[in-house]
Parts: sequence; structure tokens; C-alpha cells
Amino acid sequence: MHVLVADRLTCSRCGPEFGLILRADQTHDRRVTEGVLGCPNCRDQYPITDGFGDLRAPPRSELPKGLAGDPVIRTQEESEYLLPLLGITRGPATVLLIGGPTVLGPGLAALLDDIHVVGADADLARWPNDPSWSRIVSHPGIPFFSRSLRGVVIDGRLDRHWFEEAARVITPMSRVVVVNAVTTTSKWLQAAGLSIMANESGRVVATSS
Repeated sequence: MHVLVADRLTCSRCGPEFGLILRADQTHDRRVTEGVLGCPNCRDQYPITDGFGDLRAPPRSELPKGLAGDPVIRTQEESEYLLPLLGITRGPATVLLIGGPTVLGPGLAALLDDIHVVGADADLARWPNDPSWSRIVSHPGIPFFSRSLRGVVIDGRLDRHWFEEAARVITPMSRVVVVNAVTTTSKWLQAAGLSIMANESGRVVATSS
């Protein structure tokens, strides 16, 4: 996990108003491989193990099955379509991928020099530590400050709450991209205060005002 990503994380228990404090036990090139993220409000601690951050609010049980699946190698070209949909042409930028789209994280990170890509899915705990991007799991919401991300790519198979959270964390004029979109996707995004820019081929692009 990159230290700049850690600086933007918030407590899943207390809410997005409460930032976390990083204790880095092992680092390499500004990447934390072992450490703890602590909340100064509730005193809870979120572990970072082999670069993977467990941002689930307590009580924590075993990790559930995610949507990313087993580690796979995707080419950089497979991730290229995301940048125009996100409307990002240059950094600095922090982009969050949730669910199935996290498999495109390493490829997306390689496309721009100054971009921090974060993947959020329970299956990523099994993926090897990769310094090109950051891996987390979170519950019940997205553990980032409001209006702090340049874009979110989200799996349309997730619950409505995650779409509301995606709308909360993007900066003004930034976008939420939904893949595997379902019939209710556009309605949920509009209810969260976003405007629909495109809706075709199972993908929906929405922007904040």
C-alpha cells in the first residue's frame, strides 16, 4: 500500500470524517508491506499484511468470497479503455476499483506515471504484493474521505450502497464508471446525485457536478 493512499483512508467504524494514522512496520520505496492503520477516535486498528489492507469494521470474521477471483495476469491493453471513460488524461490522480474490475488494476497503474490505483475486493488478499498499486478490502463502505478520488470503477453486481459511496468519494467533475451494469444502475447513480453521460454495452458512465 502506497503511503499517499494510506493518508487518505478513513475509519470504516467511525465514518469518513475520521482519518487513520499509519504505523509502518515494513516499507519499501514508499510502499507499506506490513503495518497498522489506527483510528484516533475509536482506537480500532486495521492491519496491513503483505501490502493488503483489511479496512473492515469490527467484528471481523474470515474474509468473504470476492468478485476478483484468483490472481490473473492482464495485459496493459486490457485496461486502456478505462482512462477515456474516467476522463483522466494525466495525474496526479487516485482511482478506486471495486469488485470484478480490480483485475485491471495493475494494467491501469502502468498507463500513467502519476496515478495511484487502489483495488478493493476480498479476493485481492490472495494476490501477490505488487508495488504498482494498492489492495484493500472494506466494509461497510468506502474508507476514503469525501471528494478525494479522481474516479471510481465499480462492479454493477454490488449493492446500491456502494454506488452511493462511489458518488460520495469522487471530486467534483469526476466520474463513476460501472461495468457489468444492470437495469437499476442508472437509476441508482442518479439517485446518488450523479448525471449519466453514457449507458451502453453493459457500461454506465456518470459524473458529479
